[in-house]
Amino acid sequence: MTDTPPDRLSTDPKSPYYDAAILERGVGIRFKGTEKTNVEEYCVSEGWVRLSVGNTKDRAGNPLTIKLKGPVEPYFRDA
Repeated sequence: MTDTPPDRLSTDPKSPYYDAAILERGVGIRFKGTEKTNVEEYCVSEGWVRLSVGNTKDRAGNPLTIKLKGPVEPYFRDA
């Protein structure tokens, strides 16, 4: 594995951007300079994160999310 996180990553196993090995290693996200712990998906090149909103679920049972735009800095927590 490399020491740089992927450009795009999702925590949803149904997503094509899901990678269990990378998530197991532990990825932290800084969004606009602050640490975020409720990130469901991110994309560095497009500059957005998708954050879960509380414990709210949509009608399919997935977490309700909101998409925010800004600078995204992923990093590995074990480094």
